[in-house]
Amino acid sequence: MSNVDQSKKTMRHFYCRDVLWQTFEQMANDFDCSIDYLVNEAMRFYARSKSYQPPSPSSPDVQRLAKDSGPRATPVLTRPVTPPPPPQPLSPPVVQAPAAPTPPPRPTTPAARPAPAPASEEAPLLYLVFNHQKILIEKEQFVIGRGSKSSDLAIKDGNISRKHAAVIRRSGVYYIKDLGSTNGIDFKGMRIDNKRIDEGDIFLLCDYELRFTFVAG
Repeated sequence: MSNVDQSKKTMRHFYCRDVLWQTFEQMANDFDCSIDYLVNEAMRFYARSKSYQPPSPSSPDVQRLAKDSGPRATPVLTRPVTPPPPPQPLSPPVVQAPAAPTPPPRPTTPAARPAPAPASEEAPLLYLVFNHQKILIEKEQFVIGRGSKSSDLAIKDGNISRKHAAVIRRSGVYYIKDLGSTNGIDFKGMRIDNKRIDEGDIFLLCDYELRFTFVAG
């Protein structure tokens, strides 16, 4: 390297990226030097970074740059800085109203107990006269039908439904009610669904007569 003429320059031809060339043009304008000098300096620094001994700068451009640059700092290309947004006005502090004092608990009045329901009127004794027999009705619901296990009075006849009718006691009053039977209940020639039972009433279940009385004798 020592035998090389360090001031000799030869025209070279190479390809350069447009963006790098534009950067070097701006640097040459800012440093007031030639692009040749900047390219040579870049090559020299690159050789030094790779541990090659670069030639010492001795061209007129180097001397002129060292003379004219003085204390001027090397410009640094940076992106434009966006100014910070203006400070937002501070919102006034939110003052919470003091909580209203809790009122003292009111004395509780003991709830009045509901009056006991009046005892239901005692029902008189009702008797069913069937097939020359007098049967006392002692249940709230007295079932009449064909089924011996499901009926209180069993009538063994295919025309009688398994649960045909029922005598129901409600608030001291007796009623007879059809339980959805096939042939129903007849009273004075009319088919009925239900009826209050009065003294001496006679109802027909098919060909079977049911007579009711409140007389024990």
